Amino acid sequence: MDTLLSLLIGIGLSAACGFRVFVPLLVMSIATKAGHLTLVPAFQWIGTDAAMITFGAATCLEIGAYFIPWLDHALDVIATPVAVVAGTIVTASMVGGMSPFLKWTLAVIAGGGAAGLVQGATVLARGASGATTAGIGNPVVATAELGGSLITSVLAIIAPIAAIILLVVLLVFSGRLIYTRFPRRTKV
Repeated sequence: MDTLLSLLIGIGLSAACGFRVFVPLLVMSIATKAGHLTLVPAFQWIGTDAAMITFGAATCLEIGAYFIPWLDHALDVIATPVAVVAGTIVTASMVGGMSPFLKWTLAVIAGGGAAGLVQGATVLARGASGATTAGIGNPVVATAELGGSLITSVLAIIAPIAAIILLVVLLVFSGRLIYTRFPRRTKV
């Protein structure tokens, strides 16, 4: 049960990396330092003071950059692969007690996949906002993404099953919204 719970925490934190790359890492660092989260031995460095300061600075820069209209689009291009890598690392840092092959396979598929799905949804939301509001609405989207990352990160640690359910609901809602906004074109 501990392995499953650790995997769920890792997936929840990985999905939060899809909203913002560094917020979940900062939350992990703080939770580890406070004794609320236990990482596998190879990733104990995430809970060090140096890592916490680094993640804090990176989080501030990332949050600020998303409120600059032209920079947020450039960050989306960079953030997509970075979010997948961060999601993979976050899940791997939580899962122990299994073969390295299985651990990293789960981390790539579940963690990287969750981060990639959420990041893809945020890119589509930002693109729709940019197209419909000429970028004026992007700070609202950036604020929602920040809130989503923070809420998902904290929820993944204190109630991982609820975090996973919330993410599934959000992804289904986003998928339906996108599907209705962009109807299929029929071939003539």
